[in-house]
Amino acid sequence: MAGGARGVAQAVAAPLTRAAIFLVATLNPGPENRATVRSFCGDIAALLRAVEFRDLEGGLSCVVGFGSDAWDRLFGPPRPAKLHPFREIRGGARHAVSTPGDLLFHIRAKRMDLCFELATQIMARIGGAVSPVDEVQGFRYFDDRDLVGFVDGTENPRGEAAIDAVLVGEEDAAFAGGSYVIVQKYLHNLNAWNALSTEAQERIIGRTKLSDIELDDSIKPTSAHNALTTIVEDGKEIKILRDNMPFGRASMGEFGTYFIGYSRSPSTIEQMLENMFIGRPPGNYDRLLDFSLAVTGNLFFVPSATFLENVAEDQPAVAVASAESPTEDSLPTRQNDGSLGIGSLKGDIPHE
Repeated sequence: MAGGARGVAQAVAAPLTRAAIFLVATLNPGPENRATVRSFCGDIAALLRAVEFRDLEGGLSCVVGFGSDAWDRLFGPPRPAKLHPFREIRGGARHAVSTPGDLLFHIRAKRMDLCFELATQIMARIGGAVSPVDEVQGFRYFDDRDLVGFVDGTENPRGEAAIDAVLVGEEDAAFAGGSYVIVQKYLHNLNAWNALSTEAQERIIGRTKLSDIELDDSIKPTSAHNALTTIVEDGKEIKILRDNMPFGRASMGEFGTYFIGYSRSPSTIEQMLENMFIGRPPGNYDRLLDFSLAVTGNLFFVPSATFLENVAEDQPAVAVASAESPTEDSLPTRQNDGSLGIGSLKGDIPHE
């Protein structure tokens, strides 16, 4: 591993784009497959630049994350302090499932063809070493709405607040500049949802549908989606950064939201999900789940771009899990010079 380097973050807080591809894969067994993926870690930035150069204003970026088991197989100890498999949650008929996934590629751009080309090039490099388990092509829907008709991501932090919310700091100094990301694929029953009145939908979400204004606490139910996903510790709200995208196949009756949330600690999003699926207090669950089904669930750690660039191709992976104290990177700075979309964290996070 690359010890002592100051890490540059991956583009976890890249600007809002019109298109995205979410690609989840498992790592195939065998040392040759581990070697292929390790070698690719150091090459992803150059591959991104090559595709990005076709349209420097296309806003292309790629975030690469690794699951708990894959981390041990690829890198061994030390490991990020809070990395673990996604924890499934059951609450009555509601189930936040945990599904296979060792690697996540979150590809974003203003144009889908850029996303598609980068995904194609990535799979050309590592396709024999991994087995794809899910690929979703997401799109922006009108004024940043999801398919249930509400604006999504209004409360995203911006600027320095976003950096503080998503980047690991001195609490795990060896992996400073990294981030945790949880992804879930939700399918919506739009026929049932659209049968509700607008007022009933607004009480479930906790915001007005047309103007995207938060409902007053005097009329907003405690089971509202935005109430249950607000996490407060020591009097301070703990933020996450969402980059959710609608997806679907109209002819198949498939209408969904791909949830993706970046956070400094996975416990923040895990608490949100517990509140949604079990309830706060138990039984006071998110009524949106009466119309939305989670069909995937994964937790990944997104190491710094510096970490990826310094992965040694010929260094053997350690297959034994370890919770030793890490000793690698320090807190990153973020810059965006148009050449390395994988390592940029400067400027405000736009409204989402």
